[in-house]
Amino acid sequence: MENVYAVKGNIIFTPDLGKYSIFENSYIIIENKSVKGVYEKLPEKFKDIIVKDYGNSLIIPGFVDLHLHAPQFANLGLGLDKELMPWLETYTFPEEKKYSDLVYAKKVYSSLIKELWKFGTTRSVIFATLHKESSKMLMDMFNISGLSAYVGKVNMDRNSPNFLIETTENSLKDTEEILIEYSNKYDLVKPIITPRFVPTCTEELMYGLGKLAEKYNTKIQSHLCENKDEIAFVKELHPRSKNYARVYYETGLLRQFSTCMAHCVHLKEDEIALMAKKKIFAVHCANSNNNLSSGIAPIRKLIDRGIPVALGSDISGGHSLSMINTMVSTAQVSNLNYAVKNRAEKPLNTAEIFYLATKGGGKFFGKVGSFEEGYEFDALIIDDSTLPIVKELTLEERLQKFIYTGDDRNIKIRYVAGKEVSEPTF
Repeated sequence: MENVYAVKGNIIFTPDLGKYSIFENSYIIIENKSVKGVYEKLPEKFKDIIVKDYGNSLIIPGFVDLHLHAPQFANLGLGLDKELMPWLETYTFPEEKKYSDLVYAKKVYSSLIKELWKFGTTRSVIFATLHKESSKMLMDMFNISGLSAYVGKVNMDRNSPNFLIETTENSLKDTEEILIEYSNKYDLVKPIITPRFVPTCTEELMYGLGKLAEKYNTKIQSHLCENKDEIAFVKELHPRSKNYARVYYETGLLRQFSTCMAHCVHLKEDEIALMAKKKIFAVHCANSNNNLSSGIAPIRKLIDRGIPVALGSDISGGHSLSMINTMVSTAQVSNLNYAVKNRAEKPLNTAEIFYLATKGGGKFFGKVGSFEEGYEFDALIIDDSTLPIVKELTLEERLQKFIYTGDDRNIKIRYVAGKEVSEPTF
């Protein structure tokens, strides 16, 4: 059969939060870019297709990173003894200024994309900078790489350094130009509307972005309730708005199941209810929240209230692009929250965290992050034979050991939308 093949190995994924589906020594049938089914034995009608046999390896969905800052890759590991606002002023804004230089931008973005590939991040949602041309270049580079991404040209027209600020008119004009040019240019790479956060965007700009999102049916990303000083600043700027989330809502930027908000550490009850109603993705960035002293996000509470939750590396507030590192930090923070709150909020288990790193974030892209029928085949082939295993383990235990003790060297092959993706070369 043309464009149909199978992969064989130890298959593990989470169709529902906290619930593994496990198929030992089994087959996934892929047609074009999508999963046709998972079978313990190859069905007779597929007996003549190519089978890629990965032996005793684990086959898992590709990782999804729903929040990272591409230009901050150069700052990875720097300035993490500061809180959010001083960190932005000292490290982030001066670095982002450099991305008017396409040669410099290409150098950093090339390294970033190769690292995402290395760590098995098959899909990501990305902040670029306010620079139109380097933002376009980043989308072109992702398309060449074979990885999937939403890439946002950042919008900021106030409360920013003079070297990193736009007029409202130019910000909207450049954003619309990118939407027109790139919304249907690539299958796996799309633009996303990206107001940096409320403090750096006037109401006029946010209203304009809301109208563009509606006009072009475009997804949106930003930050919400990351830091207490930031929240106080938003209240000062928008005294008539009930809270931080309401500023986005009132300007048309909380679109049903189409907006993701990073952090969500200090949400009020009204904000939680609003996000649940609009199905706004909350992106949990444990490493960044720890490094910048932002706090512990109430992830269990958000999940229980019906908010879609995903994970983000949030480099360079976060110090690692690795999603298994992010998963471990998520687990540790959840355990700590359980202890600090006197066991009031049940900690996340490994199956739940694995779901957040795969299907939880994948939902933002559509049918992504699982091996259910009709889902796009994004997958990682994991050879865990080099890990220190001295006794017989279940497949669940092997996955957990990989998450906690493995690294990129265990990831042997990556698939995105049905195609094997080799290391990018630029």
